[in-house]
Amino acid sequence: MSGTVITADPTTIGLSTDLWIDGRRRPAMDGGEFSVHDPATEVVIATVADATAEDALDALTAAAAVQDSWAATAPRERSEILRSAFEIVSERSEDFARLISSEMGKTLAEARGEVAYGAEYLRWFAEEAVRIDGRFTRSPSGAGQIMVTKVPVGPVLAITPWNFPLAMGTRKIGPALAAGCTIIVKPAEDTPLTMLLLAEVFDAAGLPPGVLSVLPTTSSALVAETLMGDPRLRKVTFTGSTAVGKVLVRSSADQLLRTSMELGGNAPFLVLDDADIAEAVDGAMAAKMRNGGQACTAANRFYVTESVASEFTDALAARIAALRVGPGTDPLTDVGPLINRRQAERVARLVEDAVTDGARLRVGGAIGMGEGHFFAPTLLDQVPADARILREEIFGPVAAVVTVADEDEAVVAANATDYGLAGYLYTRDVDRAAHVCARMATGMVGINRGIISDVAAPFGGVRQSGFGREGGAEGIEEYLDAKYIAI
Repeated sequence: MSGTVITADPTTIGLSTDLWIDGRRRPAMDGGEFSVHDPATEVVIATVADATAEDALDALTAAAAVQDSWAATAPRERSEILRSAFEIVSERSEDFARLISSEMGKTLAEARGEVAYGAEYLRWFAEEAVRIDGRFTRSPSGAGQIMVTKVPVGPVLAITPWNFPLAMGTRKIGPALAAGCTIIVKPAEDTPLTMLLLAEVFDAAGLPPGVLSVLPTTSSALVAETLMGDPRLRKVTFTGSTAVGKVLVRSSADQLLRTSMELGGNAPFLVLDDADIAEAVDGAMAAKMRNGGQACTAANRFYVTESVASEFTDALAARIAALRVGPGTDPLTDVGPLINRRQAERVARLVEDAVTDGARLRVGGAIGMGEGHFFAPTLLDQVPADARILREEIFGPVAAVVTVADEDEAVVAANATDYGLAGYLYTRDVDRAAHVCARMATGMVGINRGIISDVAAPFGGVRQSGFGREGGAEGIEEYLDAKYIAI
């Protein structure tokens, strides 16, 4: 039995689907538009202006024109605008949640959680805006004084993903504005509506025209290439796949742009022989099934020591089998659709290949529910070490369980990847946890917890999961240059 499906029609919340450039709505220069679909039904929920390279240059012209004045704006004033935006997002949380659920597919409960999480970045960086520090010291030679100040890097291009359409935007917009940078946001083609609504929030919060532009587009590569080739742009920040990140890093070389890259992940989840199994299963459900597995921090590979493997796998299989799949806008849904048909088919191929290679399908494995992009929550065990599903980021509701002999084998297997974003560890021994964490080649580790993101902590990875950090005290540094003044 289904609950009441709650959809978000952009027109009912007063949302314009034009571009947002220089503090106003406007159509694309060539009049182009594209459709945004509900991934649960494939129904068109909005038609959005499709930005061209010329539109992008207009946005950069606006950003460059006000960069100096925005940088000179008092930190307290920048802080108050961010704080006001936080309050407006919080007041309109249900509008944002329904919009996110409609265009991205995540459950309403998770969409509401994203709104609260995303808004916190605005509050956090409102507080950081007035705490940008420097230093003043005497030169060791005694010949003078050393003063170090921090200055904004300049206009920023932020390229955001579809899986957290609000939070991945605020995590970049917040520190950029706090630091005194103007910013152009190119949201994902699948989910542009949330960012367009956020632009209107900032306008209501008093952000000056030109400081923020939002460019939905189906010509992502062309728009990014055009902006990154212009010397007025000084930084690009990207969240998305490693393959695209590498292209952007190469493109950044000609103008020597500052770059922040939050890229793919292949998170290991280690369950050691002394773990609390009930807690480990709870953590596994959060780390794997949140957002339908469509998160860069999602646990992909579960390495479980053999003494507890059966208990853990049986309990996890029962929990996964009980999940209800349906439209994210249905309040009874536990797992919504994947973002598009292409992603659902890719997840299906990973599962099929694993089973062909010898993995055992314990739960799920099916694709399709009418017209939507659904994939049943799935558990595989007895997964061979060379299976493709252990090497690639799944980005779907599929858990792959591998039994290991001991802690050492678990750590070696966990590190056997090119990625290094997040990892998870369950053990009751604090000393053991510290030892294993030190050996894990990841930028973040969760000990006895399945959700690790926190606005007050630095988010980011190592190796092919990228570089730079978002959130925490470190997040604003990505948008600041150090200036040395000799006195």
